[in-house]
Amino acid sequence: MTKYLGFIALATVALAACEQNRGVTNPAASATSLQAQRGNQSGNDGDGPRAVYTLTNQVAGNAVAVFNRSADGTITAAGTIATGGTGTGAGLGSEGAVALSDDGRRLFAVNAGSNDVSVFDVGPAGLSLASRTASGGTLPISLTVHGNVLYVLNAGGTDNISGFTVGTTGTLTAIPGSTQLLSGPNVGPAQVSFSPDGRSLVVTEKNTNLVDVYAVDANGAAGARTSFTSAGGTPFGFAFGLHDVLLVSEAAAPGSASSYALGRDGQLRLASGSVLTHQGAPCWAVVTNDGRFGFTGNGSGSVSGFSIAVDGSISLIDPNGASALIAAGVNDIALSNNSRYLYVLQTGGAQAIHAFRIERDGRLTPLGPVGGLPSGTRGLAAF
Repeated sequence: MTKYLGFIALATVALAACEQNRGVTNPAASATSLQAQRGNQSGNDGDGPRAVYTLTNQVAGNAVAVFNRSADGTITAAGTIATGGTGTGAGLGSEGAVALSDDGRRLFAVNAGSNDVSVFDVGPAGLSLASRTASGGTLPISLTVHGNVLYVLNAGGTDNISGFTVGTTGTLTAIPGSTQLLSGPNVGPAQVSFSPDGRSLVVTEKNTNLVDVYAVDANGAAGARTSFTSAGGTPFGFAFGLHDVLLVSEAAAPGSASSYALGRDGQLRLASGSVLTHQGAPCWAVVTNDGRFGFTGNGSGSVSGFSIAVDGSISLIDPNGASALIAAGVNDIALSNNSRYLYVLQTGGAQAIHAFRIERDGRLTPLGPVGGLPSGTRGLAAF
């Protein structure tokens, strides 16, 4: 019993560092926003304009804050545009609150306070709101898109995932039979994401130490859930690499990450179990396009870099696990679409986004922070 209580205490500390899902109010939505202005930045590293996005997540009215991304990875603030919904003003306890389509031409954002999802068209002149749709549950905290199918993770009430097709004009239509429950209520879900081929959905559950896998049929409907016990405590953020290798951050003290291979049969097979980061509360994870490197954002105020072998096993790039030191309150991380640059959202003390260049050996070179964000800002996506 003493050992069990000790584990619960450590898990509670980890979740505090990563932020639990908070209760929400239901204020009337009101928003006057500054249109995010951008020049034509399409460049040669993707279709969409080069930019970084985060959510202001304000109770009085949610908005997307836009940052122009230069070719050298540095960013500059470019204004905000209202989502039409409301935020919580506090932590979401998740990864993936804002996401981009593969071509960078659509942006999707959760409105956790008003229980809906906003879809934006992304163009050379900035963002334009295309639609706003109920999320299929309460407290949407994470979303993922593959082709014209979007899934939302709802963390309030009865935890679930719900699927939608994305129309040519950005409208969302619920997919019949797509709503699926998690392993139980109040499981503390953190993230939903498609596998690279779009045939599976993965969800992490912080409170149960489970990783859920759902098969997705040709119509985009998720099937029955298969749950796997996490190799480490408090599985949180995750990202896929090559050959369906899955890197999962584990927030429970002392802090670790594990890697798995997702088989065509929907089974998770462990590649590396609980590699210590030596940093507190690793909660968010990304993997570079070439599959060679992964990074965890640590709630304690650092980033840990990992080398990923062909067999999916992982090892720290820096022996002490501190590939970058920022400040207390790191909250999310994102890669540019070409995987040359890493962006880190700092929410402890100053609210800022830090930019880093990823070197050939996976080490990080700081490019500087940009601040000016309101308290409560959450979520991060980049192109």
